[in-house]
Amino acid sequence: MRLLTNILVVAIVLFSAGAAQSQNVEFDKKNFSKDDKKMFKEARRELKDGDDYFEYNRYTTALEHYIKAQKFNPENALLNYKVGKCYLRTVSKVKSIPYLEKAYKLDRLVNPEIRYLLGEAYHLNYEFDKGIAEYKAYRQKMGIKDAKESNRMMKIVNKKIEECNIGKKLVAKPVRVFIDNIKAVNSPYPEYSPLISADESILIFTSRRSNTTGGGLDEGSDFQYFEDVYVSYMVDGEWTAAVNVGSPINTNEHDATVGLSPDGQSLFVYRYKMSDGGDIYQCELNGDNWSKPKHLGKNINTKAHESSACFSNDGKTMYFVSDKEEGGMGGRDMYISRLDRADAKVGSKKRWGSNFNLSTMLNTKYDEEAVFMHPDGKTLYFSSKGHETMGGYDIFKSIKGDDGQWSKPENLGYPINTPDDDVFFVISASGKHGYYSSIKTEGMGEKDLYKITFLGPEKPPVLNTEDNLLSSIANPVSETVIEKAVEIKTVALTILKGTVIDAITLKPLEAEIELVDNSKYHKYQKLPSNKTSLDPLDDDDPVIATFKSNAKTGKFLVSLPAGKNYGIAVKADGYLFHSENFDIPKTDGYSEVTKEIRLKKVAVGSKIILKNIFFDYDKATLRPESTSELERLIKLLNDVPTLKIELSGHTDSRGADVYNLKLSTRRAKAVLDYLVKHGIAAVRLTSRGGGEAEPVATNDTEAGRQENRRTEFKVTAK
Repeated sequence: MRLLTNILVVAIVLFSAGAAQSQNVEFDKKNFSKDDKKMFKEARRELKDGDDYFEYNRYTTALEHYIKAQKFNPENALLNYKVGKCYLRTVSKVKSIPYLEKAYKLDRLVNPEIRYLLGEAYHLNYEFDKGIAEYKAYRQKMGIKDAKESNRMMKIVNKKIEECNIGKKLVAKPVRVFIDNIKAVNSPYPEYSPLISADESILIFTSRRSNTTGGGLDEGSDFQYFEDVYVSYMVDGEWTAAVNVGSPINTNEHDATVGLSPDGQSLFVYRYKMSDGGDIYQCELNGDNWSKPKHLGKNINTKAHESSACFSNDGKTMYFVSDKEEGGMGGRDMYISRLDRADAKVGSKKRWGSNFNLSTMLNTKYDEEAVFMHPDGKTLYFSSKGHETMGGYDIFKSIKGDDGQWSKPENLGYPINTPDDDVFFVISASGKHGYYSSIKTEGMGEKDLYKITFLGPEKPPVLNTEDNLLSSIANPVSETVIEKAVEIKTVALTILKGTVIDAITLKPLEAEIELVDNSKYHKYQKLPSNKTSLDPLDDDDPVIATFKSNAKTGKFLVSLPAGKNYGIAVKADGYLFHSENFDIPKTDGYSEVTKEIRLKKVAVGSKIILKNIFFDYDKATLRPESTSELERLIKLLNDVPTLKIELSGHTDSRGADVYNLKLSTRRAKAVLDYLVKHGIAAVRLTSRGGGEAEPVATNDTEAGRQENRRTEFKVTAK
């Protein structure tokens, strides 16, 4: 009996000692000495102030007060719970773990959601198994009486568990990337929503800094500075320090980046209004100055919240995100709109047409955000809380096939994606660099901008033939790995960029640049007499897009997806047009072509090569691909009715001199006959053959011979 009594005494002592170590200390003055009276009052005041902000989800401000109170009484379960939740809802989310753990240790019933919050904290800290265990524990004893709310939370918890399982798989197979903080542009304030031109020469983004226009704080929301738009430029391979773009883009309220055209000349911005939840505006770069942002109208903006948008590579289509109910699948969805047919040309008012839900393959019942179309015109990047995400928003991509169908969205993988929100991703035309905003522990202040460098798969070791055969048998490479390797290495796209200048003064010019798919003229060899071109948005319209060079710098950039024969015409008032031809096979990868285009004024003696005039081999028969160039020449002659020209044909040095002269003469005459047939008076035209006698390049190379095979015109009278 004495032995049993002793065992009970020891057990009681051990239990009491354990309880003492984990005892919850309430904020009651009887629990503190009289010497702590002053500190107790200060702590209680901080606690009350924190509760006032906590009640309205003002977690950042509440945390400042709670931390002061917690230093006085670190053993209060409820306070530790609130500190943990505040950290979980602000920037330093993983700091929540010790506070939530302590709250649960002090009082397991401190709050019904404590296990769910612990699950979130472990989830965000990549402790996926711990997260799953806590989510399951919460699911088992949610204790929510309202059936509808209980069902809602059950779905949320099940999805969180699914995200943890996906996270385990993605982290086990990380993608090969470098992720670097862009310290030159980041600050102690939030930076997000980066936009880049296709060639990475311009970086425009949103920040909430103390030098915001007007210097105001958003007192109706989070007491942070209002959003403003900032810009940085790539100089000698480095980003310059960011500067505020100022008026008219930035105002005294929220102004944020949304989408940038590949050439960096058109910008979508977001402006917040209490009446409509925020709308999208568009502005154009004229020299160094942005135009006043223009509201995009009811086809895009609604009383709901339109938050992000982007341009297509040809500028005729926009993709945007809205949480409107009509046409949506749930939450935020991606939509598509195209320019009205009458407004698809340069200098138009750019009225966007009716919008449609982008795709049931891409949109989910959860939120989608931050849509971005790559300059290749077929690869779409976006953030989503649906699909196979490892937590919050993850970045996905989908490719539009030749049949118009979108591929199943693919998660970009870890470490690009994390258990937290990963949004506002853009990628360069080359596919080598991506840019996005993320919250990382090593960041300079809340959200920062990061540059992602895609490394591609590791190169296999070089083996001799026998070793290579044995290796392939023992370690077969999956088709998926091969596809990813090819996809990362090659982007089927050519970027044409450069400047347009006056041929004599060398001063920059604002010029219209027309991009034509020459192959589409096969279907339209004979246009109706009352039309000089097809409808701008007709899928078979040869005119793909029109752009402008910058009025101050003369710079331009045009995206040319592979698989087409492009005709390019550069036109400015008072100048002869300049043409280029690019035949880009589907098998081509990524390349950049830089050209300085010198426009010649309409003057006697000025000579132009017509680079988009094509003939059948060894014949004088004009091919349909020549139509766009011939139309431009007709327009020039109609615009300047006193203009007279001489058309000349030229060949390379292969073949007999006499034969080459005859062929070139017949080809020049074929162009003349076409012009006469289309209303140009014959007295304004002459033609001649130059044969091989007037080369403009060497005949020793195929490239040189190709330049020598040409059609020209020269102004003979003005």
